[in-house]
Amino acid sequence: MRGDLEWGTIPGLVRSAAERYADVEAVVEGRARVTYAELGARVERAAAACVANGVAPGDRVAVWAPNTLDWIVSSLGAVSAGAVLVPLNTRFKGAEAAYVLSRSRAKLLFVTGTFLGTSYVAALRRACAEEPADDANRLPGPRPLPGLPHLEQVVVLSDDAPAGFRTWRDFLASGDAVEAARVRARTSALTASDPSDIIFTSGTTGRPKGAVITHAQTLRAYDVWCELAGLREGDRYLIVNPFFHTFGYKAGVIACLMRGATMIPQPVFTVDTVLANVASERVSVLPGPPTLHQSLLDHPGRDAYDLSALRLVVTGAAVVPLRLVERLRTELGVGTVLTAYGLSEASGIVTMCRRGDDPDVIAATSGRAIPGTEVKVVDPEGTAVAPGTPGEVLVRGFTLMRGYYEDAPATSEAMTPDGWLRTGDIGVLDEAGNLRITDRIKDMFVVGGFNAYPAEIEQLLGLHPGVADVAVVGVPDARLGEVGRAYVVRRPDAALTGDDLIAWARREMANYKVPRTVEFVGALPRNASGKVVKGELRWR
Repeated sequence: MRGDLEWGTIPGLVRSAAERYADVEAVVEGRARVTYAELGARVERAAAACVANGVAPGDRVAVWAPNTLDWIVSSLGAVSAGAVLVPLNTRFKGAEAAYVLSRSRAKLLFVTGTFLGTSYVAALRRACAEEPADDANRLPGPRPLPGLPHLEQVVVLSDDAPAGFRTWRDFLASGDAVEAARVRARTSALTASDPSDIIFTSGTTGRPKGAVITHAQTLRAYDVWCELAGLREGDRYLIVNPFFHTFGYKAGVIACLMRGATMIPQPVFTVDTVLANVASERVSVLPGPPTLHQSLLDHPGRDAYDLSALRLVVTGAAVVPLRLVERLRTELGVGTVLTAYGLSEASGIVTMCRRGDDPDVIAATSGRAIPGTEVKVVDPEGTAVAPGTPGEVLVRGFTLMRGYYEDAPATSEAMTPDGWLRTGDIGVLDEAGNLRITDRIKDMFVVGGFNAYPAEIEQLLGLHPGVADVAVVGVPDARLGEVGRAYVVRRPDAALTGDDLIAWARREMANYKVPRTVEFVGALPRNASGKVVKGELRWR
């Protein structure tokens, strides 16, 4: 693997891509078509602007925006100036974004204009007005958001900005007087062991925590990803996975830079737009959560689009229905379908299937540990269990975070003294080392003394021909302690009833796994990474 040995740092990768793939299309966004040489120049200009505006090595620079060319340029520009990137979840409300900005002490924020009918700037202003800054931490000079005393500037990725904020164009122009040699010197001073980004967890189980990842970890991990997936020059990659997540930024932007693939960012997932982009741009690579591919397969107008260029799908982030892999292969003719497993604390990648794996392995597992990584499954006492036995998944290797940003107690809780990361996921290893994630520890419920794993039950219920999507949660029960409740999205034209599904489930699974109640919904609540937000279901 080349990884950090060839490129050294992410800015080194950007320069290498600009030279090696100079005339190749790097980014396609509407009518804008930017080559790798042009992308490299734009990133250097953004880096110069960061330097001109006082961004120092190690400063945190945040980006709160959807998948766009400006996200790519602003983020890589900040990292090229020596900053540590802090991507913000586009689903955050103002208070949630303000928390991460405060927690990371971000110095500069790049923020979108109005997106999906929401003004992110207005949301931050409201949040900061509700929670004024601690005067003891207030820094000298005016601040665009007084509730965030360390945030010196907010740059709106637009041609318009409210008073006190800067436009993207104005910000870029402010760096034009900075000599290229000064920017190159800043970039060259970075080392592979320096932090490249802080990826904050989704916060669905509490306050988000920031996993600190280095340049070397990112480069090595996603060089491995490229090798295992078979990404190559000439691929056209539709990036629907959000850039604030490793699946979008690192398995998307970073991976494309490594191989000279063309990035086609899509800010919002709609199946019609995906189909149109795949057909018009001859998209060959389409990673994403299972719901993306399921929606594409089930779209009634699918046959009107030419999807023949699709050759590579990588999925994960949720339960993968057993038949999804075969449908992608047979109905769409996708040559390579792979499943993978990762988490922010492990640079987003832990296990991955290999090309050539049996379809059953790809459908039923997340593959084996990537090179340089170990995986084991343990019981509550920390003792490794036999293959086929469920337990908590532990990970060790080069991908593991340096720790949670300025949170030693949380880091100590997550890491064992001998270097294993406690993932909080329940899984099973087979004899060949393939990992099957069965659930989160917090999601497991106990039915009359038996451990019930929602993900396993969901996978079985997903086999019913009338079920399009399903989530299972544990609810209190006077006799058994807890029982399962299924939230089900019917397939179009299905006449499925709750009694029908429960009766079917009794024939297909052990009685303690069978949901006692079924509630039909139009859609399951999911975060931007495609994971079901079960907390919302529990409170219904």
